[in-house]
Amino acid sequence: MLDKNPNKTLDENLDPLKNKFSEKNPNLILFSNPFLKTDFLNRLINSCAIPKIFFDFDLMYSGYVKSGMIKKNENVMIYSSNKKNWEKDLKVTIKKITKEKTLVILDSLNGIYNLFDDLESIRFINSVIMLLSSISRNTQAQILVTAMTIKNDRGEWILSPNGNHLFDSKNSRNYYLVESETDLIIKIINKKMQNIQTFAITK
Repeated sequence: MLDKNPNKTLDENLDPLKNKFSEKNPNLILFSNPFLKTDFLNRLINSCAIPKIFFDFDLMYSGYVKSGMIKKNENVMIYSSNKKNWEKDLKVTIKKITKEKTLVILDSLNGIYNLFDDLESIRFINSVIMLLSSISRNTQAQILVTAMTIKNDRGEWILSPNGNHLFDSKNSRNYYLVESETDLIIKIINKKMQNIQTFAITK
């Protein structure tokens, strides 16, 4: 991977990374380790003063909160959406982001697709993500989508384990989440999966 910029070590405010998030919408966080992803999302949530809406489709974050392993942030609304309440929760979210700057986290794309198993539904979900991103422009709300991924034989990132392709938009930006012995590392990657910039968050 091509790294044009040296690692930038972030403090707990994560301001340089959040500034990058503000440049594109939606932002897609790719990961292979779900525990690392949950750690990162918790850090991001705690660093943001704005309201947060968390769609927990894989139930990992909410499970940690319920168990007490993650302290509940009082400024975050958690939805454990399913086929029956997805539309209702979506309407509440749209109303919210049209009124004020909000961080909306869809965790994860794999979990959303698992709710809807036909191609037309997947297209609908992709359209919903782009609709949220479009609506959010006036209030500068941020749409963040996570996705557990692997590389296929052609070197493309696909969803794990079902093999669906990631949605793509000229307005989106992809990040890849990994770790070292000392840091949680998030890399900005381009369409060719080359590393553009790297941020390090001390564990």
